[in-house]
Formats: sequence, structure tokens, C-alpha cells
Amino acid sequence: MKKLSVISIFIVFILSSCASQPPQVIKEVIRDTVIINKITERYESARIAKLDKYKMSTTHYPAKGQDERVRFLIFHYTALDNETSIRVLTQQEVSSHYLVPNDYSDSIYVLVDETKRSWHAGASYWKNINNINFSSIGIEIVNLGYTTTTPVSGNPDMATASRVFYDYPKHQMDKVAELARDIIDRYQIEPVNVLAHSDIAPQRKHDPGPKFPWKRLYDEYNIGAWYEEVHKNMYLSKFPYLEKDSTTFILSVQQDLEKYGYEVPKTGIWDERTQKVITAFQYHFRPENYDGIIDAETWAILKALILRYRS
Repeated sequence: MKKLSVISIFIVFILSSCASQPPQVIKEVIRDTVIINKITERYESARIAKLDKYKMSTTHYPAKGQDERVRFLIFHYTALDNETSIRVLTQQEVSSHYLVPNDYSDSIYVLVDETKRSWHAGASYWKNINNINFSSIGIEIVNLGYTTTTPVSGNPDMATASRVFYDYPKHQMDKVAELARDIIDRYQIEPVNVLAHSDIAPQRKHDPGPKFPWKRLYDEYNIGAWYEEVHKNMYLSKFPYLEKDSTTFILSVQQDLEKYGYEVPKTGIWDERTQKVITAFQYHFRPENYDGIIDAETWAILKALILRYRS
């Protein structure tokens, strides 16, 4: 990633609104858009009106009523090789802010400036927010996605078609982790808002899939949300006493999935839409088995996550 080269940064004003507040120092580069915004305490691009008849003063009192546009970080796989991924993401009506190739180079491709909206999320939802493109940064990762096995008659283990997902090599995930950590730090993105494409569009998307190393990213880089084992075990002990097929229990699971952030129908039955949401949840937090069925471990993890992040 290119670092901003600041040629002439200087202090232009010190503001002190009252004795109880520390002065705010505004710094800027006069000519081309780089300033320090003391509300967010980072370098950022400034887009302001340019008028022929009037001077737009950049020496100002920054408003406190503001926050970051970027609230989400979304991971995808391309389901394509490196060359095809670059071509599709730059020449068709789909894009992302970054593309991480799977070769051994140290390159990460910048495709869309972070100040602009890339077209990576599509129809999407998370925690009462639709159209996640408007408030997110998207990272596409070169990975072939999955292949679908052919059913084999007479073999009970292969009686139905299934998806076989591709692994993510460590050298590639090291790049993903460094990039993600930088973005999260700069925008102060909450752990529960670091998400898979399948989390925000579970009815139609599988990426980045169950092979994406969420736990490693959490353990080694403090990226994303994860549950506490002690809380999971506490809920595991309660599962045998629940009436798993009752309308009340099913509704409670649907409500918990919604509380965590997913868009899920509250029908009181294990319908197809609910099962797809459960599968997306399992991709993220219990990838060893992603059959879309609420078993003891899936339920306990969901409850543990809500206890930690949504209580």
C-alpha cells in the first residue's frame, strides 16, 4: 500500500473553545487534499467544494457531529485465478477495494480508493443496515472457491452432491491479515462488523467459505469476533434439556441469529432460508460441520457470541 507523502505539513490554527477543553490542532497539506482530522486522528482525503467566486476556508472548527463512513470490513473469495480475478474486478460491473493474489509476491492490488464505494457486497444486510456497499471496505482474495462432487450411487457417503472448498495458503493469509488489521485500526471497525460475504448475503453467497481461517485471524491478529470457550461450554451443558423441535425454541434461535446481525425470517420452523443463515454462521464459527442444522455446538457458540458482544 502506498503511504501518503506529506511535503508541507504545518500547524494552521489552535482552537480553544473553553478552559475545560484542550486545544485542537488542525494540520493540512495545502494543495492536494491531505489533512489530519483530529476527530478521527488519522490522515484522510478531504473532498470539499471548489468555487470560482468564493474561498473555501480549510482553517475551521471541526464539527464533533461526525463519524466514519466505513463501518464494515467484508471478505470475499474470487472463485477465479489471479489473472482472471484482476480482469473481472477491473473491467466488469463488480469490484472491490483490494485484491489479494495467491502468489508469493508481496503485492496487494488497490482497485478502488477507500473514499469511494466499490461494488462488492450486492444485496446485503447486517444488523438493520442494508446495502453494505455504502458503508464497507471489500477485500477480494484469490481462491478458487469450491468444486461440487458428483453423487455416487451405492455409496452412502457420496449419495448426494457436496461442495469441496479450497484452502487458503499461509503466505496469502499473512497479507490478508496485515491489510485487514490496518483497515480495522484506521476506521475502528467493531469485531462483529468484520464479516464474510456469506454473513451479509447468506441466501446466495458462500464466500469466503469454511476454509477461511477466522480463528487464526482472531488468535494471531485480534481480527473479528470470536466466542469464549467457557461460555460455549456453559451453554453446551444446557442444550440437552431444550425442546429442539418446538416452535418456541426455533423462534428463539431465529431471534438470536437476528440479534447477532443476520437477516433471518422468524417463522418458527426450520425453513430453507433459516437453514442457509445457519450454514453461513457455521462457515464462520463452526466450519467443521456446516449442514445448516442447529446442533448443540452451533447453538452454544451462538449464545456465547451474543453474551460477549450483544448483551
